[in-house]
Amino acid sequence: MKKFKIAQVQMPVITDRKACLDYLESAASRCRAAGADLLALPEMFSCPYSTAAFPQYAQPQGGSLWSACSAIAEKYQIWFSPGTMPEIDEKGNIFNTAYIFDRNGNQAAKHRKMHLFDIDVEGGQHFRESDILSAGNSITTFDTEFGTFGLAICYDIRFFELFRLMALKDARFILVPAAFNMTTGPMHWELLFRSQAVGNQVFIAGTAPARNPEADYVSWGHSLIADPWGNVISRMDEKEAMQITEIDLEETDRVREQIPVLKHRRTDVYQLKEFLEQEGLI
Repeated sequence: MKKFKIAQVQMPVITDRKACLDYLESAASRCRAAGADLLALPEMFSCPYSTAAFPQYAQPQGGSLWSACSAIAEKYQIWFSPGTMPEIDEKGNIFNTAYIFDRNGNQAAKHRKMHLFDIDVEGGQHFRESDILSAGNSITTFDTEFGTFGLAICYDIRFFELFRLMALKDARFILVPAAFNMTTGPMHWELLFRSQAVGNQVFIAGTAPARNPEADYVSWGHSLIADPWGNVISRMDEKEAMQITEIDLEETDRVREQIPVLKHRRTDVYQLKEFLEQEGLI
């Protein structure tokens, strides 16, 4: 079975814990009622997107928010991608972390944002995640009954090596909780998702917060899914909404058979030898 339905929730950032959990319960209930298999939330769905807020909202793996998300996945028997949340480890390092829970509430995957968002666009956005956050170092994929999925976070989408490595690990669908802003969103949001999808012949889902013009960090919104041909098959505007899309992962096989990009790589000329040997891919 390679067909499944994903419910993307373009939600406002909700910092009040009870209100946030009530919102997630409602979203999971609607997801289940619509027959969706996977519920996806945005980056930092319960924390203001600011370096000052990250330490205040950070929790360890297994903390109260983690536990609540695990319980929701189990209660509604859905795969659950609860966007990202600030994670603190035993040494006090803080990460921008995405968890995945399976239908039984077990943690199926964990990705710490690999590439920290340190930018200074002339006349536009300035941000430095590295002032507070530490970077992850894992290529994250996980197995589902539908096939292998990948997981990345926001700024990671700009790094083609990461997405190629997920594709080489047989990822057919990649989840990207993200929060592009009003500078980078109009310029690059759709362009990056389409280019990564067509270049690696995968489906990629970008799920963003709804736009709040009063926030210190204003999200572009426009959650979308790009297919292996590079088409945008689902998209939202900037407003709060839930969008349900059916995905047929057999389309990745059809595309890869017709235009066998991954087979035609010249690994005699270019290769990432250490990774490929470690993963048993050569």
